[in-house]
Amino acid sequence: MNASMIEIESRDGRGRFAAYLSLPPGGKGPGLVLAQEIFGVNATMREVADYYAEEGYVVLVPDLFWRQSPGVQLGYSPEDWQRAFTLYQGFDEAAGVQDIQASLNALRACPEFVGQAGVLGFCLGGKLAYLAACRTDAAVAIGYYGVGIEKALDEADRIQARLLLHVAENDGFCPPEARQAILERLGGRPGIELYVYPGVDHAFARRGGEHFHKPSALMAHQRSVAALKAAIGPHPDFSALWDRHCEYEFATRNVADTMATMVAEPYVNHIPTMTGGVGQRHLAHFYQHHFVNSNPPDTRLIPISRTIGATQIVDELLFCFTHSCEIDWMLPGVAPTGRPVEIPLVAVVKFRGDKLYHEHIYWDQASVLVQIGLLDPRGLPVAGIETARKLLDESLPSNTLMASWQDPV
Repeated sequence: MNASMIEIESRDGRGRFAAYLSLPPGGKGPGLVLAQEIFGVNATMREVADYYAEEGYVVLVPDLFWRQSPGVQLGYSPEDWQRAFTLYQGFDEAAGVQDIQASLNALRACPEFVGQAGVLGFCLGGKLAYLAACRTDAAVAIGYYGVGIEKALDEADRIQARLLLHVAENDGFCPPEARQAILERLGGRPGIELYVYPGVDHAFARRGGEHFHKPSALMAHQRSVAALKAAIGPHPDFSALWDRHCEYEFATRNVADTMATMVAEPYVNHIPTMTGGVGQRHLAHFYQHHFVNSNPPDTRLIPISRTIGATQIVDELLFCFTHSCEIDWMLPGVAPTGRPVEIPLVAVVKFRGDKLYHEHIYWDQASVLVQIGLLDPRGLPVAGIETARKLLDESLPSNTLMASWQDPV
């Protein structure tokens, strides 16, 4: 990533503090102030900053402990935890919010900044994000498992920004009574989203941490990016980007062009066969030797529907071909049968910024095996080309695999 350290003048005139600046691959974008956990601007916070920069934001991570211990970067050992809590207990919250406002001002002065700016924070930073919604000119504020928000609910009527809070159900730093107070005070208000993640603990989104829970972290990230895009952008044309990617895969069959549409470390997973690749090197090798040049000449993609969200596209289509060559990614090790195949296929395509991040591709492998003659459908709850035909013609009979089915009189 294109990252550097800069200095910011405090609003109270008491000095300057450092901040980590990470720029998006496209060079310009809306701004995002990332408010730290109690461990300082450590490697975790810098990785999160780079992550959001890849989403298209100019990200600034200010050193909010500068008044106590400038440049602190802690890990997660018991000793570091103790020091982190000591810093947290001595933290001047009001001054910290002022430093976030100074960081917002510094973002707007960056030549790479365009549009508007928001705040996103974790733990200590999660509460500061809430306070930023009340006290700063941020357009959007997002807090992950903020500690102590229930003590500042009297400021709720001052909220000006779009606000999103992620709450961990089992967070010992936000016990049930505190969580309930937050939900009752803020729930149902326009421009405020509240999500409780069942069965997870504090710091569920910290990758590599003791309480990291990937499904919840992925869902929370998608909701965060959706809120950011709704409030401050950016708004890449996912449909055009995906169409171009598919053109390079199936029409021009150019691996270099295909990879150029993707982030630096993408991945592809064909769910039924677990084929694909993780990372630039492996995925490029897979595309070159097992995908782009390995599809039958008459391969056709027939679009049925497309759903475009804040972070991804879901395509429903028919995938049609004659099994005239070995198709490593779909039928690895199966010699060509010469048989035609038509199957419904669903592609879930995730983006970061204006690049593809990953593809999850789903189809009914049993239907493929039936159509090429490797699976006898008699006595099994599977079908062949009928699945594709019924997708296009809903009037075709339903429930034909159910022996007990009788049409209603």
